[in-house]
Amino acid sequence: MNDRRAVMLASIAGMLMLAGMSNVDARTIKVISGTYGANCGAASGNATRDLTRQCDGRDTCEYVPNRQHISDATQSCKKDLQADWRCTDTEMHTAMLSPEAGANSTLVLSCIEQSGPGH
Repeated sequence: MNDRRAVMLASIAGMLMLAGMSNVDARTIKVISGTYGANCGAASGNATRDLTRQCDGRDTCEYVPNRQHISDATQSCKKDLQADWRCTDTEMHTAMLSPEAGANSTLVLSCIEQSGPGH
């Protein structure tokens, strides 16, 4: 985790605690699906198990695809990554990394509620 991101996450956690919201109704990540390399013909959901192992139950997760834990029959193609998760029964999220992001890029999943300008 880079220093800037760590400071931002610590700041958000501190603001929640100051606001008396340290137990924000147990809003945690529940992975629905993860696919690595759909643009190269990979099977849908091939990264779900690894994504679930790394992120389920957390409020924020920085996910880097681990090729050793993902079924990947398309080695010679720059791959995209898509993750679908929920924070509550009715709140669904999707995030993607494009193939141009490159290997070892990080996809951030979060269930931390944001407030302020633009939210």
